[in-house]
Amino acid sequence: MLFPPRCPFCDRILFHSPFFPPEPVCGECLGRQEYVREPVCQKCGKPIEDEREEYCYDCSRKNFAYDQGKALWVYKDGVRDSLYRFKYQNRREYAGYYARELARSYSGWIRRREISAIVPIPLSRRRQRQRGFNQAELVARRIGRELGIPVYSHLLLRIRDTRAQKELNDEERKNNLKRAFKTSVNKVQLDHILLIDDIYTTGSTMNEAAKMLKQAGADRIYCLSISIGRGY
Repeated sequence: MLFPPRCPFCDRILFHSPFFPPEPVCGECLGRQEYVREPVCQKCGKPIEDEREEYCYDCSRKNFAYDQGKALWVYKDGVRDSLYRFKYQNRREYAGYYARELARSYSGWIRRREISAIVPIPLSRRRQRQRGFNQAELVARRIGRELGIPVYSHLLLRIRDTRAQKELNDEERKNNLKRAFKTSVNKVQLDHILLIDDIYTTGSTMNEAAKMLKQAGADRIYCLSISIGRGY
């Protein structure tokens, strides 16, 4: 009664009886989110318009260190608002719903990639102190529990307090993240790693994180995000 569950998209309280658990999303918001569906870029997972194309515009002209990426929803409208509240208004409870939907949509893909570890994209110490939590870590831990895969929250460290990527253009994003990450061990003895983040835009964050993990010995790196922009 003191902390009733809320719809992750409109944030309204989900009313329920003592005998039935509440639905995770209110009736007005259910089905309004745009799930990522084929055709998608075979590298980053962005939705693309032409099913004859294999890669989106970004992936056709860049080389990324990660092997493949997937995402749950297109970043717009209610999804955008939900993620804003999750990160900046302390709606940590949303993490459970995000993780369940990610596991429901991509558990088969994750198992076929033989993922041996899940690693969240880290925040800088300053930003984590300000926010009180790392949103990617909350989701990663829930997915790990759903699928029985260990989560290594401290394997990857952010050693530079970079600017928010949304404030920068493509070239600035790339330079902003150079040498921003390092691994906490000299040798990563994990073959197939799944990186978790909330939003995928140009892929600069995932790319730099994957690069560091591969330099430390990881074999294959896959990426999974809650939301993603469109590819063209």
